[in-house]
Amino acid sequence: MYYAGLDIGSTITKIVIKNETAVCAQIIRPTDAEHRRLAHKIMEDALKDLNLSIERIDYIVATGYGRINVPFADAQVTEITCHMRGINWLFPNVRTIIDIGGQDSKGIKVEKGKLVNFVMNDKCAAGTGRFLEVISDVLGVKLEDIGEISLQSKHPADISSICTVFAEQEALLRLSEGVSIADILAGIHKANASRIYSMIRKIHIEKDVAITGGGAKNIGLRKALEDRIGFPAVVAPEPLITGALGAALIAKEKSEKLDGKEIEAMRRRRRIEAVTFFDAGSSTGQMG
Repeated sequence: MYYAGLDIGSTITKIVIKNETAVCAQIIRPTDAEHRRLAHKIMEDALKDLNLSIERIDYIVATGYGRINVPFADAQVTEITCHMRGINWLFPNVRTIIDIGGQDSKGIKVEKGKLVNFVMNDKCAAGTGRFLEVISDVLGVKLEDIGEISLQSKHPADISSICTVFAEQEALLRLSEGVSIADILAGIHKANASRIYSMIRKIHIEKDVAITGGGAKNIGLRKALEDRIGFPAVVAPEPLITGALGAALIAKEKSEKLDGKEIEAMRRRRRIEAVTFFDAGSSTGQMG
């Protein structure tokens, strides 16, 4: 038996297909203009990797910003719940989850495998991957390199602003003053970590802490966050897929509540076609 979780995030689309005990396939791709209309392709490719047809998948759960626009999904579940379930499966002792995505950041509180509270920042780029992307462009450094470079800092720059626009101006000012790129990046990570910490502490940070999302791949940001919270955090082997993993786990649970005839009926209703974020026949967009 197979179960699938599809996470259509604001910047990255992920899929996980698992069987009863393990992850069998996972794919991560940018949620660019093409993938917003053709997110079905990531499902087709995952099935191809396993030499499976979609009829072999017992249940499919969609999550993320685009979850309501996946016509072949059997259910939609919020990304907060899915991130919690994915992390709980990987790290059962985690009590606090810090998810740093491309366009938002979240704090999730877990007790005995259950979601008990959450907080999120989706109104401002500060504390998100977008914040770091803007700064890396300003400094002329590849986004994937800024974490390592920041660790070379001896004297992190003082970046007082948590607003992306003002932080960008402040970084340029420090650069004109002769401050090294490593010190500027270390200061940026410190400011970003402080912004995230100010949000997360509202749900009372408790050990163990897990960091997920694209921000978890940035070793400089991870270190700044660990310094801020006062102890190390755990990170999944692939921190981008925890939401899709959680969706696949929920898919397994939901399928176990159905009999064979119900599952077969769902399989017949499924269709793999383009995901549409915006109605092509209307000037009004629809966002998930």
